[in-house]
Amino acid sequence: MATRLVQINMKAHDAIALGRFWADALGWIVEDEDPGCTSLTPADFSYPDPTAVCVDLIGRPEPKTVKNRVHLDLATTSDAHHAELVARLKELGATNADVGQGDVPWTVLADPEGNEFCVLEPREIYRDTGPIAAVVVDCADPKAIARFWDEAMDWTLHEVTDESARLRSAQGVGPYLEFVRNPDPKVGWNRVHLDVRPYPGDDMAEEEARLRSLGATDPGIDQSDLGWRILVDPEGNEFCLLAPR
Repeated sequence: MATRLVQINMKAHDAIALGRFWADALGWIVEDEDPGCTSLTPADFSYPDPTAVCVDLIGRPEPKTVKNRVHLDLATTSDAHHAELVARLKELGATNADVGQGDVPWTVLADPEGNEFCVLEPREIYRDTGPIAAVVVDCADPKAIARFWDEAMDWTLHEVTDESARLRSAQGVGPYLEFVRNPDPKVGWNRVHLDVRPYPGDDMAEEEARLRSLGATDPGIDQSDLGWRILVDPEGNEFCLLAPR
């Protein structure tokens, strides 16, 4: 049994408006649009597929108060593409953001609700990922958290150092999942989190038990009316185990 990363879940005050921003930013379509949940996928996409990690915008009233621990890195193919993409994103409503990055070759922006993301300079490793180069997670110990996610999913572990770790779909397509060392403590619930799914025919309860045996824990909330399970990874980051599909 195994799971795979299928989407990220992003809380939003206005799920419809923020969904339209991200659809335009990525060149994707709005698959479903509702104030409670707006879902984005690439055009002509058969969900779930490893060529993309989709985006769900979930309507929630809580304010954003701290830097997100999970963010997107967007890929570019040339210096001109980088400049054009940054300009287009600002026209859509993105703004410059300062997360202490200093003088770096990439551009840090925030979406219209303040969610940080990066537009990377051209990098060979991301030339075939699609618009999302990587889903990036802040962490205290990249090696330890990579061990958990390497066993939790059937993705391939590509690189592990003291400062970062990188995984990608076993099919070698789509974006990377990256863990980057950050000393800042986790504060409150993450506004952006990972959603994983087992494969068709797998047993959800057995998969939950397996993830718990690897180090996942319970967030301590009532989940009796949910059709999925909310778990917490060994560094306290919430993630959702969705039904097999």
